Amino acid sequence: MIAIIDYGMGNIHSVKKALESMGARTVVTNNAALIKKCDKAVLPGVGAFGDAMQELERRGLVAAIKEHIEKNKVFLGICLGMHLLFESSQESCGVKGLGIFKGCVKRFPKKKSLKVPHMGWNQLQLKEKKCPLFNGLADLQSVYFCHSYYPAAKDSKIMAAMTKYGIEFPSVMRQGKVFATQFHPEKSQKAGLKILKNFVGL
Repeated sequence: MIAIIDYGMGNIHSVKKALESMGARTVVTNNAALIKKCDKAVLPGVGAFGDAMQELERRGLVAAIKEHIEKNKVFLGICLGMHLLFESSQESCGVKGLGIFKGCVKRFPKKKSLKVPHMGWNQLQLKEKKCPLFNGLADLQSVYFCHSYYPAAKDSKIMAAMTKYGIEFPSVMRQGKVFATQFHPEKSQKAGLKILKNFVGL
């Protein structure tokens, strides 16, 4: 069973529909006890870093997420859900993230030629080709992005894929059984569904 963590932010139901189309059994929940019972969990999200952390804390979900990860269970963060796994974000100065990944989330640099948010299709440059999310996936596949901030991880070894948009930034992270995507796999058609299928099969 895959817990899709509901903290009041994000495209929960499109994630649920995409996972179930890949054969997954899912439950959308904000119940910490139920999340702890599931063998996999997904943290989706669209919105602001500070508001999201406030909601996770208010609903008692921070401890449940950390316990899930500490027990070496499979976990996936999507878009804002990826950002929340970091220590902090320039979007909400002074707000602590979950701290699973070391580093900060930064805003794209101001350039006349660079439209922010980064919205639309862009390519994945597979760096860790043995990452299980990439099984059967060719390099330079296009996936769908929608974000104004990007993760700046301290450890380059956990950057599984990169994408270029003014700068090069990590678009897939992998640390043990914790995975995260900056793009939306549920909106990325064939390539995104393949990644979700691989996640379901872990």
